[in-house]
Amino acid sequence: MARLPTASSGGPSRRDVLAAGLASLSAGCLPRRDPGLGHIRGEILGPSDGRGHSLRDGGEGLRGRAIAEQERVDVAILGGGVAGLSAAWRLSRAGLDHFRVLELEDELGGTSRPGENHVTTYPWGAHYLPVPSRNLDALCELLRELDILRGFDAGGRALCREETLCRAPQERVFFKGRWYEGLYLRVGASAEDQRQFERFHDEVSRWVKAVSSDGRRAFSLPRAHSAPEVAAELDQLTMATYLDRLGLSSWRLRWYVDYACRDDFGLRATQCSAWAGMHYFAARLLHGDDSPPEVLTWPEGNGYLVRRLAQHVGDESASRRGRLRPRSLVVDVRALPNAGPGADTVEVLYLDLSQDPDPRKAPLCSLRARRAIWALPAFLRRHVLADYRQRPDSVPAWLQQFTYAPWLVANLTLRRAHAAPVAAAPVSVSARGAGFPPCWDNVLIESPSLGYVVATHQREAPIVPRSQGGDGQPRTVWTYYLPLSDGDPKDERARLLKLSWADARDRVLADLGRAEPTVRRDTERIDFFRWGHGMVRPVPGLLTGAALAQAALPRGGVHFAHSDLSGMALFEEAHHAGVRAAEEVLTALDASFEPWA
Repeated sequence: MARLPTASSGGPSRRDVLAAGLASLSAGCLPRRDPGLGHIRGEILGPSDGRGHSLRDGGEGLRGRAIAEQERVDVAILGGGVAGLSAAWRLSRAGLDHFRVLELEDELGGTSRPGENHVTTYPWGAHYLPVPSRNLDALCELLRELDILRGFDAGGRALCREETLCRAPQERVFFKGRWYEGLYLRVGASAEDQRQFERFHDEVSRWVKAVSSDGRRAFSLPRAHSAPEVAAELDQLTMATYLDRLGLSSWRLRWYVDYACRDDFGLRATQCSAWAGMHYFAARLLHGDDSPPEVLTWPEGNGYLVRRLAQHVGDESASRRGRLRPRSLVVDVRALPNAGPGADTVEVLYLDLSQDPDPRKAPLCSLRARRAIWALPAFLRRHVLADYRQRPDSVPAWLQQFTYAPWLVANLTLRRAHAAPVAAAPVSVSARGAGFPPCWDNVLIESPSLGYVVATHQREAPIVPRSQGGDGQPRTVWTYYLPLSDGDPKDERARLLKLSWADARDRVLADLGRAEPTVRRDTERIDFFRWGHGMVRPVPGLLTGAALAQAALPRGGVHFAHSDLSGMALFEEAHHAGVRAAEEVLTALDASFEPWA
C-alpha cells in the first residue's frame, strides 16, 4: 500500500521499466527458459473464465432448457464477493434471513478470496484494509461484530486489536541492488526532490481541508459522502498531467504516485483520473496534518474478512440447500408480471454447477424473489439482464464507460524463513540482498509489478519436524502482484488468458531474481490466478460523470451493489454498496431498520 510519508541518483526510465513489463507476457519477450527449474510445481487457477464465457458465447442455449428446480425467497443476491456478502450481512442484521447468495466460483469472496496450502493461508487479491474512521458506520459495526474494533480515539479513528494490525517492519523498496525502508526512496534524494515531495504533501493537505458549501469533504469514504463537485476539474485530467501542472517532475515522486495508482486502481498515473489519484492520498486522512492510518491484515489478507462474513450470514446446513450457493452460474434475470404488493418481482435462472461442472449439462434452476441485489460487475448486465439482452439497442451508452483492469497474481511457496530468527547468525547479502530486512510489503522500483507481500509476516509458519513427517525446514509464501496496465485492457486480457504456466513462472522469477538472488533455488511451487476483470478503471471523466449515478439506480425489482459503482475497487466501497442496496431492499419491503449507509 503506497502511503504518503509524514516527513538524486538517476532513476529508472520508463523504457527500462517497460522492457520488463506487460510485453513480456508474450512468448517472444520472455527470458530464456531456465532448465534448472524442474523442481518447481504449480498451476494456473480461476476465476472460472470458461464458465463465464459459456454464458457470453452460448447463453441462449444454456437458458433455454427445461427448469429442473424452482425455489422462492425474499431476496436473491447475485454475486458472493464483498458487496454481495455485505448485502447479505445487512439483511441478516435487520432480521431478514430468507435470501440466497449465488456465486459463480467455488469459493466466495470475489477479488478478496483467500487461498491455502500446507504452509499458511494467503490472499489471491486484496490483502489489507486501512483502519477506518468513525464516519464509516456500517464498516465499523462489522469490525465491532468481528471483535476487531474496540473503540475510537479522540480524532475518530478506530482502535483495533493489536494482532490485526500489520506488524513491523511494514514496507521497503528495492532499487539498484539494495533494499530501503519505506515506499518513498529518500536515500540519495536531492534538495529539489525533497522540495517537490513537500509541495505534494501540501497539495494533499489542501484537499483534505477542502469542503463544499454544505460541509461535505471534497474526498471522503465512502465516495458517496464526498463532494465531487469541489474538485471536479481533477476528473478531467490524468494524475500525471496534474503533477505536470503543479511543476512536480522529481522521478522519485512520480514513481511513488504511479505506484499508488497501480496499487489501488490497476492504472498508471498517465491513465488514472487525478480525482481518483488525490482521493487515494486524501480520503483517509482526518485532517491536513494527519498521518495515514495503520492497516489491518491477516495471512490470507481480506480473505479473513470475507470468510468471517460468510460465517455470519450462512446457515448451519452444510448441504447445497444453504443460503450461500457457490458454483451457481446466473444466466438470466427477468422481471415478473406485477401481481400486487408482496408478490415476487424478479425471476433468476442459474445453472447449478455443483451438480455438474459442465454448463452444458448442469441443471437449470429458477429462483423467484420479491427483490434481487445485483452484486456483479456492471459489464455483465448486457449478458444477463433480459431486457438488455433481448434488446441490445436499449443498452445505455453510459454502461460503455465501465472498463476493467486485468491482473496476474502469483503465490510462491518457498523453502526459507520469512526473516532470520533474532538469535541466528546474520544472513549473507548474497542470500537475501543488501539493506533493510524483509517486510510485509516488498516493492521493486525497477519493475512493472508491485512486488510481493508475505503471508507469514503476521505469524511465522511453524516448522514441521522430521519426527512428524516434515523436513525440519521453514517455509513461507509470497503473493506477487502484476497489474497489466501498459496497454488497452482488452488486449492485455487476451494475452493474459493465453499465458502458459511455464511462461508465467519464468516471468515472475526473472523479475524477483534481481532482488532475491536465491528465489529460483528456494521456490518449491508457484500458483497463478488470472483476473481478467480485476477492478474497475477510474479513467478521467468516470468519477464525476453520470455513469456511476445511473448504474446505481434500481431497475424494477433489481437493486445494484458493487465496488464499480464508486469507480474505485476498494473494500470500503464494496461494503458500502452492499449495505446501501440491502437498505434499499429493506425499504421496498417495508422492513423496520436503523439506516447505516
